[in-house]
Amino acid sequence: MTAMKDLLRELCLLDGVPGYEDEVREFIHARVSPLADEIIVDALGNLLVFKKGKSPRVRPMVVAAHMDEVGFLVRGYTEDGCIKLTSAGGIDPRVLIGRRMKVGRKKIRGVISLKAIHLTTPDERTKAPPLTSLYVDIGCTSKDAAQKLAPIGEPVMFDSDFIEFGDRCVKAKAIDDRVGCAVAISMLESELLYDTWFAFTTGEEIGTRGASVVGNRLNPGAIMALEGTTAADMPDIPEHKQSTAHRKGAVVSVIDGRTIYSRDLRRKILAEADTLGIKWQYRKSANGGTDAGVLHTAGSGALAFGLATPTRYIHCAMNVLHLPDMEELFKLAMLFNEKVGELDV
Repeated sequence: MTAMKDLLRELCLLDGVPGYEDEVREFIHARVSPLADEIIVDALGNLLVFKKGKSPRVRPMVVAAHMDEVGFLVRGYTEDGCIKLTSAGGIDPRVLIGRRMKVGRKKIRGVISLKAIHLTTPDERTKAPPLTSLYVDIGCTSKDAAQKLAPIGEPVMFDSDFIEFGDRCVKAKAIDDRVGCAVAISMLESELLYDTWFAFTTGEEIGTRGASVVGNRLNPGAIMALEGTTAADMPDIPEHKQSTAHRKGAVVSVIDGRTIYSRDLRRKILAEADTLGIKWQYRKSANGGTDAGVLHTAGSGALAFGLATPTRYIHCAMNVLHLPDMEELFKLAMLFNEKVGELDV
């Protein structure tokens, strides 16, 4: 587990707001190039990596993990030199006030601020401030100075460290979906029984833009999306409303907002997982969506399997992961790779 934890650390400390996944792609490209039989970087910045296994497949099988993380873009400035934001991905403004940020490709340090509480009205104190009322203070004193440092459209990222704490837990930004990237890389670094394509995709957080291109290019027969998904095992949330929970293993999806996952494939893989003692849990909610939504409907269609790690405080500056759950995700992902090959999809 130590090797995969260290890999996750390296990935989470990189920045990759949608449209600016370059750092993440370059890191993965350098890491997996010695292992690959073919590598493609397409027009949308997706990184496609093909590795031969011991046997070919009838149609391509794709393991997908997205490189991008939720963040912001610069949309404007205040007259006294602060940065105005627009979101790139779904972010709750309630989690933003006082957060440390990095602005632009120069990664200028800043902090998200709004007017002090003693300057607010009674009505304002009862509501979460909208994103339009927040700004990033980067220490400038004029609009011109801010524009020179961070032009319109530059990325704005959470400034978060990777920290181990508690009982084998880590906290960091971008665990969604650097955990999927870490598992996919670890699969590439393992011996594979069957030929496999790995798709490290762009723009998932703004509508699975990259994955749609991947599906059209490869026309897969089966796909697996690796994700970090919401864990809701928190105080005051009754168990029946907890979509997933830490310490219960990898998360298997049945349905979400864009995909009905293959039931026959799921039953076959989970029966074998139980035999092998792999820990897994069902995702109880059906909201949201992943790259699977566009990958399984591309070309002539594909069997879909959805896997994730339960991740607390998703889409925030600090996600929390229980490391053994990531290990179970890897085991189940490797099992999927093997069983789909046996089916001759």
